[in-house]
Amino acid sequence: MPKILIIEDESAIRRVLVKILSEENDTYTVDEAEDGLAGIEKIKKDDFDLVLCDIKMPKMDGVEVLEAIKKIKPETPVVMISGHGDLDTAVNTMRLGAFDYISKPPDLNRLLNTVRIALDRKELVVENKRLKKKVSKNYEMIGESDAIENIKEMIDKVAPTDARVLITGPNGTGKELVAHWLHQKSDRSKGPMIEVNCAAIPSELIESELFGHVKGAFTSANKDRAGKFEAANGGTIFLDEIGDMSLSAQAKVLRALQESRIQRVGSDKDIKVNVRIVAATNKNLKKEIEDGKFREDLYHRLAVILIKVPALNDRREDIPLLVDYFADKISKEQGTVKKSFSAKALKLLQNYDWTGNIRELRNVVERLIILGGKEVSEGDVNAFASK
Repeated sequence: MPKILIIEDESAIRRVLVKILSEENDTYTVDEAEDGLAGIEKIKKDDFDLVLCDIKMPKMDGVEVLEAIKKIKPETPVVMISGHGDLDTAVNTMRLGAFDYISKPPDLNRLLNTVRIALDRKELVVENKRLKKKVSKNYEMIGESDAIENIKEMIDKVAPTDARVLITGPNGTGKELVAHWLHQKSDRSKGPMIEVNCAAIPSELIESELFGHVKGAFTSANKDRAGKFEAANGGTIFLDEIGDMSLSAQAKVLRALQESRIQRVGSDKDIKVNVRIVAATNKNLKKEIEDGKFREDLYHRLAVILIKVPALNDRREDIPLLVDYFADKISKEQGTVKKSFSAKALKLLQNYDWTGNIRELRNVVERLIILGGKEVSEGDVNAFASK
């Protein structure tokens, strides 16, 4: 049931608003506050789906109330109530984050329509936050080993900064999870997180993919196109498998790091970008530098912070936790009852040689859930987990 708070110092106006909202829609719960200070106290103690707030009030005016609400409960929509002489101020409050404004005396249809739209918007915001939390669970880092705890501790220290991070480790160890945690725990978390798999893009297209192009830059360039750096503006760009990037693209990435500017392919116009770069590789970049395949100056620009993700064979104590996590996730995806694993089955999995790391473990757990018994046994592991 939506809860609405009316902050209005004129009791007659309050009574009108309460009557309109209560009689027109009996699903609304309406509360009142006689001034801004009283309204803020109620907002601190309770959650409201919508606030209707007068502009001119004693003790604390409507603009001050709006600014306070945006700090305390930023997701709560606020509709300003304006007298005839307050219209300019009401319009200005929209720039401060007010959802809308209504004039005194309130028009019935205008009021109800504004309230309905504001409540619908609040519901969308809440749903969006729920979905974001659901998405972020896809990037949980599971484990309690010293290696994983050290990585989590490092992320907590590094994430709030804009320091560039280079993540290393074998394929399938979860380097992308580290990148997502860095973004989600950073001040850029409200901005975009753009992922680029440098190994999956042909060398002749990588520059266009990263920096965009202008119409006519090459044969198939039929129109101007923004690149990943522009798309990541204000957020984070994750350059996965950066060791596979061409030397010419490396030179342009280096310039973007040095000057915070890029140029689309076929253009000489600079475009300013505000992007944090997180890179990852499964290659030994120092060896690549020796072989002339990777720029040393770019390496030192990227590797301000180095995070090494261990192979699964180096964190075997985490395997029971990972098995339980994957078993729970897979059972929910398939709509089946979660299966347990016997102690002997888990011990056998801990002694397995995980050359494919966590990615391989997930596949094996899924296979055992599909093919194994009600409780996955040692025999199931021997039968279905072998290479």
